[in-house]
Amino acid sequence: MATAKLMDFDKALELFEPVLGFEVHVELNTNTKMFSDAPNPANEAYHAAEPNTLIAPVDLGLPGSLPVVNETAIRSSISLGLALGCSIAESSRFARKNYFYPDLGKNYQISQYDEPIAYEGSVEVELEDGTIVQIPIERAHMEEDAGKLTHMGGATGRIQGAEYSLVDYNRAGVPLVEIVTKTIFGAEHRAPEVAKAYVQTIRDIVRSLGISEARLERGNLRCDANVSLRPRGQEKLGTRTETKNVNSMRSVERAVRYEIQRQAQILADGGTITQETRHWHEDTGTTSPGRPKSDADDYRYFPEPDLLPVEPAAELIEELRAALPEQPVARRRRLMAEWGFTDLEFQDVRNGGLLEVVEATIAAGATPATARKWWTGEITRLANTQEKDASDLISPENVAALQKLVDAGTLTDKLARQVLEGVIAGEGTPQEVVDGRGLAVVSDDGALIAAIDEALAAQPDVLAKIKDGKVQAAGAVIGAVMKAMKGQADAARVRELVLERAAQ
Repeated sequence: MATAKLMDFDKALELFEPVLGFEVHVELNTNTKMFSDAPNPANEAYHAAEPNTLIAPVDLGLPGSLPVVNETAIRSSISLGLALGCSIAESSRFARKNYFYPDLGKNYQISQYDEPIAYEGSVEVELEDGTIVQIPIERAHMEEDAGKLTHMGGATGRIQGAEYSLVDYNRAGVPLVEIVTKTIFGAEHRAPEVAKAYVQTIRDIVRSLGISEARLERGNLRCDANVSLRPRGQEKLGTRTETKNVNSMRSVERAVRYEIQRQAQILADGGTITQETRHWHEDTGTTSPGRPKSDADDYRYFPEPDLLPVEPAAELIEELRAALPEQPVARRRRLMAEWGFTDLEFQDVRNGGLLEVVEATIAAGATPATARKWWTGEITRLANTQEKDASDLISPENVAALQKLVDAGTLTDKLARQVLEGVIAGEGTPQEVVDGRGLAVVSDDGALIAAIDEALAAQPDVLAKIKDGKVQAAGAVIGAVMKAMKGQADAARVRELVLERAAQ
């Protein structure tokens, strides 16, 4: 694949105005699928399932099978629409979106077209410097997911260069809500940052509602980013591209930036932009052509004949409205004030996707400072080494319990890191790891004094310096004692005892 020429980002913004739009798909965590009783298990169970085992006849489009709407999915969709500031339709209708693709067993997708469940909303997005951007929401509509293709025989696992593909229908029929923004103007040089912050906000909303695990790397949350450019001073919009299924916050930001630079260079060279989907390549930080982008007319939408309109009662809507959680921007500001974090300290927690686990760790008894220290420090380091999410390694309750052992003097920070590794390795709770590995701090002064006397006797020159008032020389003795105690001593207490023994 030839490398595209890119224009300098700042130069591109001098010549062109970026225009954005986003389609975010949220997988709902219902027990069963959108239109069948096939199981819809949580992430771990889903990924452990054998291909084509989480299916029912309706998911495959088998003759005679009829869809039945999942009530919980409807409630979740209404809650999400309300959280996005949308109006909820008194009556909405499902439609058939007709297209052929191997992972779509019916050759059509049950979706919503001109009568969505939620419409005309707006959501506040906070950028890293605290700037608030209003993102207009056109609609949030219900639909079902397609299956999944695994491309075999190629070097990259992508369709390009593959010899054949395998189809797994386990994901077919999983409930989705697709959130579609209106056209977004005015982002300018912050367009990549706006893209990232918007997807973060959607993730925070759906997690706070408890309707999705919302993990991009596992496909619970998928973002399609639409980017077009128009020359400065021109009113007519440019031709857009749609970069599909970008699977991390950082990649959303990078993909938008890349498309701005790529399109700007093509237009500056006198070329034209093709309206198409594009694939994001994480390894190279580039996009490549997918397929020509269809307009709505090409899908030949028509009302789904096997499903009645959805007409939620006004009482249900108000019940769900009353149960809405705090909006993400307001919640973050409240927590930052309560925890006493600076903007920079809070960004470490927020941008790392650690807000919920830090909050849970504090609720379990840790101080805000120690909760932040563990999650943004050693736990994140270990997670990066293992290529996992930090929240997958250890529970907030175990982190709080670990810190309690440090606060009680049972562990030093160094020993606590060893205990952390034991907990992550599955050796039990922090206390069980301490007991199993024998890692508790030696608090017996008698044992410490014996080790100190031995170290002083072995270093008479150091002892003489200490007696002469050169207390910094005590470091050599402290080091020897800590080594003898295998790190299981409180260095501050060892220092006190070294000075006491040297003074005798």
